[in-house]
Amino acid sequence: MQTELLGVIVTFVLVLLMAFPLGKYIAKVFQGERTFTDFLNPLERLIFKFSGIDPHRKMNWKDFLKAMLTINLLWFVYAFVLLLFQGHLPLNPDHNPSQTPDLSFNTAISFMVNCDLQDYSGESGLTYLTQIFVVTFLQFVSASTGVAAVVALFNGIKEKSTSNLGNFWNYFVKTITRIFLPLCLVVAIILAFNGTPTSFAGKDTIITMRGDTVNVSRGPAAGMIAIKHLGTNGGGWFNANSAHPLENPNYLTNMVEMMAQILIPVAMIFALGFYTGKKRFAYVIFWVMTLGALILIVPSMVAEIGGNPAIAKMGIAQPTGAMEGKEVRFGPAYSGFWGVMTTVISTGSVNGMHDSYMPMSGTMQLLAMMVNGFYGGCGVGILNYYIYIIIAVFISGLMVGRTPEFMGHKVEAREVKIAALVTLLSTFLIKGGTALAAYVFVHHPDVGWAMKPTAWLNNSGFHGFTEMLYQVTSSNANNGSAYAGMTGNNVFWNVMTGFVLILGRFLPIIGPIAIAGLLASKKYVPQSTGTLKTDSLTFGAMTFAVIVIITALSYFPALALGPLAEYFSVH
Repeated sequence: MQTELLGVIVTFVLVLLMAFPLGKYIAKVFQGERTFTDFLNPLERLIFKFSGIDPHRKMNWKDFLKAMLTINLLWFVYAFVLLLFQGHLPLNPDHNPSQTPDLSFNTAISFMVNCDLQDYSGESGLTYLTQIFVVTFLQFVSASTGVAAVVALFNGIKEKSTSNLGNFWNYFVKTITRIFLPLCLVVAIILAFNGTPTSFAGKDTIITMRGDTVNVSRGPAAGMIAIKHLGTNGGGWFNANSAHPLENPNYLTNMVEMMAQILIPVAMIFALGFYTGKKRFAYVIFWVMTLGALILIVPSMVAEIGGNPAIAKMGIAQPTGAMEGKEVRFGPAYSGFWGVMTTVISTGSVNGMHDSYMPMSGTMQLLAMMVNGFYGGCGVGILNYYIYIIIAVFISGLMVGRTPEFMGHKVEAREVKIAALVTLLSTFLIKGGTALAAYVFVHHPDVGWAMKPTAWLNNSGFHGFTEMLYQVTSSNANNGSAYAGMTGNNVFWNVMTGFVLILGRFLPIIGPIAIAGLLASKKYVPQSTGTLKTDSLTFGAMTFAVIVIITALSYFPALALGPLAEYFSVH
């Protein structure tokens, strides 16, 4: 157990040691300064020339969002068509069938929005062609969309007065060429040399030590697994995700994959400080996010190390902790760390089955996705946190009787309404989607939507409710992890979560960029003795309090019906 705890500490320390210089490098890339990757300039110019794009054209917040949303719509149509006909296309050595229209709809949206919720069985639900040209492709572009969006926010914070938030296409392409591709190459090589498949051959037939004949899926998985974590995507090549021995062969790859998913979200916080020149502001954000993450991680690790109380009541010792649904090669401590960190980061990959975690761990995982602002996904974590900042600025202004100001700009009714709308709609999607599912489950048990609602759940009571709550929350938070006890591949869940995925992804991007654009275009107001300093620990504490209060008021009634009720019933 001490080795596991040491592994957690070493993982986080290594991330911090790499994230700081990476943040400085990212800031230089988007500022157009010289970096060691300038040899990629000819490739980028070729891409822009071929696409007919002027990477230097200025964009206001409306132009920026128009470019972002238009290309995402094109990606959705492209992915939907390929998934719908994958069974008839090449690179299908295992002869996997095409996806149904509702599953294609859900899968295309899921990977387009960086959620990677998988209502199909990984290696048997896709072909090599769609794994590479749909899933892996979308994992690169969806993550780059989030990074490009947060750079637009950086521009709004940096400038005293401007309508230019930068060029979406410039940030988008450079995110792929200068950040993701080099890092993915490193991670993929580490995975490949530790046993992750890189072959285009079909299933391999092996004979086990017991003499059984088993077909083992493989494929060019290493590259996809690298971007799944670095891009905070999360969808696994194999159905068991990073609990699969080929997707995550050993403790070294487990640490590498964990570091990969934390690295860029943390580096983007430091990049904010370097890019805008407001380092103290970035450090305050980092410490608030880190505190929030630790408050969620520690109870989960303690619960998993402590074991299952129901088993303890039977007089059975659990020296290795709660091992149901865990991999022996990782253990309960690191699994508890992974389970919460992957929901904090919004990656959603798993190295253990979340459905088998202790109720306290399930509560922490849900809270991490409901807050969705402690580190978060690539770029969008800061965008979500920005909404909390605007609300904190507004409340602070009311408390001291002054017009709220942020970075020299007056925060007025329009900006506060947008922030409130984003927060309320997120709550509505999670609780409304769960309520709709519960209503259909209870009142329409025999409806023939590809699968009867009574067949959705393998568990009843509090845990069954938690399974539905988790599915909707994960969709809204662009997380993608799920409780395996619930079957989501049916028309109701594919369509319902498909719409939750779209709204949960783009509303928290559109809102902050709109606010940043509106504020940046206002007249700059110099600081005075009455100006609220947003780079102080006091403001950090205020923002943290806002996050706690909003989350508690919005979600604790739902949590009380699910994981909290299960926790108290077990204990």
